Amino acid sequence: MKLAMHKGLLNAQRKYNNWDKVDPAELFSKAPTEKKEANPKLTMVKFLQVEGRGCDYIVLWLDCDKEGENICFEVLDSVIPVMNKPRGTEKTVYRAKFSSITDTDICNAMNSLGEPNRNEALSVDARQELDLRIGCAFTRFQTKYFQGKYGNLDSSLISFGPCQTPTLGFCVERHDKIQSFKPETYWVLQAKVNHEKESSLTLEWDRVRVFDREIAQMFLNITKMAREAKVESVSKKEKAKQRPLALNTVEMLRVASAALGMGPQHTMQIAERLYTQGYISYPRTETTHYPENFDLKESLRQQTNNPYWAETVKALLSEGVNRPRKGHDAGDHPPITPMRAATEAELGGDGWRLYEYITRHFIATLCADCKYLQTTISFIIGPEHFTCIGKMVISPGFTDIMPWQSIPLEESLPNCEKGDVFPVNEVKLLEKQTNPPDYLTEAELITLMEKHGIGTDASIPVHINNICQRNYVTVESGRRLKPTNLGIVLVHGYYKIDAELVLPTIRSAVEKQLNLIAQGKANYQQVLEHTLDIFKRKFHYFVDSIAGMDELMEVSFSPLAATGKPLSRCGKCHRFMKYIQAKPSRLHCSHCDETYSLPQNGTIKLYKELRCPLDDFELVLWSSGSRGKSYPLCPYCYNHPPFRDMKKGMGCNECTHPTCQHSLSMLGIGQCVECENGVLVLDPTSGPKWKMACNKCNVIVHFFENAHKVRVSPETCESCDAALVDVDFNKAKSPLPGDETQHSGCVFCDPVFQDLVELKHAATRHPMHRGGQGRRQGRGRGKGRRPGGRPNPKRPKDKMAALAAYFV
Repeated sequence: MKLAMHKGLLNAQRKYNNWDKVDPAELFSKAPTEKKEANPKLTMVKFLQVEGRGCDYIVLWLDCDKEGENICFEVLDSVIPVMNKPRGTEKTVYRAKFSSITDTDICNAMNSLGEPNRNEALSVDARQELDLRIGCAFTRFQTKYFQGKYGNLDSSLISFGPCQTPTLGFCVERHDKIQSFKPETYWVLQAKVNHEKESSLTLEWDRVRVFDREIAQMFLNITKMAREAKVESVSKKEKAKQRPLALNTVEMLRVASAALGMGPQHTMQIAERLYTQGYISYPRTETTHYPENFDLKESLRQQTNNPYWAETVKALLSEGVNRPRKGHDAGDHPPITPMRAATEAELGGDGWRLYEYITRHFIATLCADCKYLQTTISFIIGPEHFTCIGKMVISPGFTDIMPWQSIPLEESLPNCEKGDVFPVNEVKLLEKQTNPPDYLTEAELITLMEKHGIGTDASIPVHINNICQRNYVTVESGRRLKPTNLGIVLVHGYYKIDAELVLPTIRSAVEKQLNLIAQGKANYQQVLEHTLDIFKRKFHYFVDSIAGMDELMEVSFSPLAATGKPLSRCGKCHRFMKYIQAKPSRLHCSHCDETYSLPQNGTIKLYKELRCPLDDFELVLWSSGSRGKSYPLCPYCYNHPPFRDMKKGMGCNECTHPTCQHSLSMLGIGQCVECENGVLVLDPTSGPKWKMACNKCNVIVHFFENAHKVRVSPETCESCDAALVDVDFNKAKSPLPGDETQHSGCVFCDPVFQDLVELKHAATRHPMHRGGQGRRQGRGRGKGRRPGGRPNPKRPKDKMAALAAYFV
């Protein structure tokens, strides 16, 4: 009974993960959700269970934010079942609260252990489930709808996200303002007076500007009649430029983008690395106010030996630090603070640049304000009034450590009093035009997201990164975000159908509800069901009204039939199908009105005009480059697996056809040396630099360079059951002993081949996790015997170890 239920659950999960078998509307309520390991190869759950088995107590040292609380309960779900049962009502679960990885913080946390916060964890669960269900439903529908109609969208996924889409909306809103902007001409009166020999002073007109040419000319005429400028008043006022508030995440992201040229996602990755290495405090915080018990002097003492700011730090310590300005206390973590000294050689590149800014900002919060004297001189020339303003620094304060914030040096103003007269040097009329706003910078977008409650300090970088990866915006010079045609059309389409899908208001309201869950003031299930019900209704209306967005798409993008270049013949109508290179690359038969997905991130070309024996489609060859993998595939089989043991997205190197010359059965050689289920398959197109590549991971084995012919033999190795290989060399280039030109043997076991084999990783693939000692499956897809009657190859232990040594 349990097995049957388990199989039913697995089938349901497979069904809901299959875009072709389920209505996206079902994802709002019917589809079950489950949590999975982000990287299953790390086997983290198993590791935690091994460590937790037989333990009496557990202390949770996760990041001290809502996401960290959520992970606490994921850890508990894994280890509580294997821990010793508590005696009576004994408390066995503890939570450590800390903000930096320093001896003091760790000891303090251990001496004041608390409990994990269930409400904060539930608020994260609610956010994750809402974003998953809403995002998947809208994304699946609009991706299938538009990619099935248009060929040059240039995006592999037309995604929707409750936070991502309003983020894009801000960028498109600015784009629309730029496009609709109409410049206006205006005129400014500018006067110059002599105050020293060969020196003049430029005065600003008090009216600022006028938009009527004739009126401007009138003011010019009457002002030009005057030969002198009379001083009406002179005011001197001491002013202060405030030192910055303590640093929080959003401000760090803004400055990193605007001043350091680093994207938000990249900045957070570096900040997290600096934190885990102990250089800075926890980098995710909304707080800009230090608690009263925070030891500011100890953090400052860490910086006394750095040549860039040692003098400033020593002066502060000897003269006394200024208490930082009172900022906002969000109750999460102290502001971002340097916790130990570092050098450029230690951190290097962007790591040092970010650390340097964090440190300078921290020191600046403890410095005095910058004080300066502002002098304002008012003049009258004829009937018109003009002004001149100058600033002189009295005390630089924090600008010593943050020189980019310093008061700019200005031309000194003349010493004068009321009633003094200066000769007028020049009065002229300047014609200017109003300018449109520029595209949003990342810093400005972050400000808008924070203002409207879109995302959290942890998720803001992710949302910005997503709209870039989806090709909705491009990052221009100055890190300005310019929307693409696709991004513009999508936002305009949402506005046309349901503006709330793109406006920040509804997401802001949801975030407030999620915060109430975290505070224990709202019910998790009620918030989840209510929000999903709202978006489900919006989804149905969106589906019914999609024609409104489609009208906009038609104007900007080309239909599939008019896109791409003829490449290979369809097996049904035998006409040429068009290869659409724009993401996601695919083949389209306009006669049959069928579209066939292809492998991404590589090149596609016709494969010798050879045809699949099953469906008569011409084969194509996918390649990731000369240093990577390549394999042929049948467009129809790739999308409609012909055998039960095949899945969608498998090429000929995984096809179990027993006799096809391109299949795994005919070209497979032996078990992969690295991954669990992969098979090393001969690449017949790779000569004369022959290679075999794993059909699951990125392992490539180069062998028999300059061989004339390499063929997989029907015979197998007696030692390891791998297929033997027949190699034929040209006599002039043969590396075989005794001037032989032909040899048949096992790639793994034959000593003749030992020096002719070299193991590498495909250049365009991510490195595989080197772990897992589970049972290895053979070359064929099934157990026991492979198609064609040959037994599955074993994993040759000694030779595999020898090959694996190439990685070290």
